[in-house]
Amino acid sequence: MAGASTLRVRLNALDLALYRRARSMARTPQTVRWVKRYSHLGEHGMLWFALGAAGVALDSRRRRRWARATAAVGGAYVISTSIKLAIGRKRPLVEDLPHLMATPTGLSFPSSHSTSSFAAARAYGSLLPAGPLYVAASGMAFTRLYLGVHYPSDIAAGVALGSVLGTFGRS
Repeated sequence: MAGASTLRVRLNALDLALYRRARSMARTPQTVRWVKRYSHLGEHGMLWFALGAAGVALDSRRRRRWARATAAVGGAYVISTSIKLAIGRKRPLVEDLPHLMATPTGLSFPSSHSTSSFAAARAYGSLLPAGPLYVAASGMAFTRLYLGVHYPSDIAAGVALGSVLGTFGRS
């Protein structure tokens, strides 16, 4: 039992150290503004739902595949949000590193931005070039750390969860 406690303390310390390192990156008001704008596109998976809706509307030959992929992204968002509510981990609150944006809830684990983004990259990756999708998803996930609203472990959990759940949207 003491070993598990020691491991938890070490993992929490690592999480905080990585959080501090990312948050100490050079920031200008312009950079923060652009990062916030990009991050807002990921609220509730809207960027990814819009992409899926466009695929359904414009790609009649693969409409069913687009619908399946979009449903997987929606399912990933719902599952992520449910886990977040069940776990109840609070967002980072580090006195010398305040959040750079407001969030809909005070809960952080897992990152729903990361979950929906990586679910989309995985699910839509059979319909569009996967590389740009993963770059966009990685950028979205990083915005959450940069803006101070998630710990690295929240993001890693979202990446893993989204990658697994996005597989159900591939055909």
